[in-house]
Amino acid sequence: MLIARNLTKVYPSGGRPLTVLNQVSLEVEAGGFLAVVGPSGCGKTTLLGLLAGLDIPSSGQVVLDGQDLATLGEDDRARLRSEKVGFVFQSFQLIPTLTAQENVQVPLELAPHGDRRNAAERARELLQRVGLDGREHHYPAQLSGGEQQRVAIARAFANEPRILFADEPTGNLDAASGARIVELLLQLNRELGTTLVLVTHERPIAALARQTLYLRDGQAVPAPDA
Repeated sequence: MLIARNLTKVYPSGGRPLTVLNQVSLEVEAGGFLAVVGPSGCGKTTLLGLLAGLDIPSSGQVVLDGQDLATLGEDDRARLRSEKVGFVFQSFQLIPTLTAQENVQVPLELAPHGDRRNAAERARELLQRVGLDGREHHYPAQLSGGEQQRVAIARAFANEPRILFADEPTGNLDAASGARIVELLLQLNRELGTTLVLVTHERPIAALARQTLYLRDGQAVPAPDA
């Protein structure tokens, strides 16, 4: 489902090159669950952006569901993401002026053949699935952090993506809310067969994954001692 070969990302910094990611390779099969683990600033979010086609590497290759991202222009990468990719951000990224249901409807209505009536029904079903039945018409400011993250997850699954990228999805939540979010992601991974790539610095969460990639200073490293 996902292959990365020798991914490197270099940014200019003060007139000098700054290597944020250096020769990272990985493979994830369809329906798999990969956790990317490492301390802050080690390149986890940069890697996720490259894998999802949100950014392009300085060198190396990403193949997503058989498609080499380097062969696609910006519009084609955006189309691929809309058709096959879901993304859950640590900061939720909900639109504050839209209700929970309307936030989930956004990707459905932006789809090439979006249907507003079916989008509303699908959004309600997804919100029920993530335990937000009865909260459809609440705005983000009226929801707890855990509820906002569940809306974000429902939105990410709206177009039934083949792969879901989650960037520190529990980073802004208390322990109990975070545990519920992780269980929800695992449940959707099992039931829908969606490939899951999750960035975290929490090793107990990483322990739930079938594969783990450890990063330090932009490079893949062996698992640290417990």
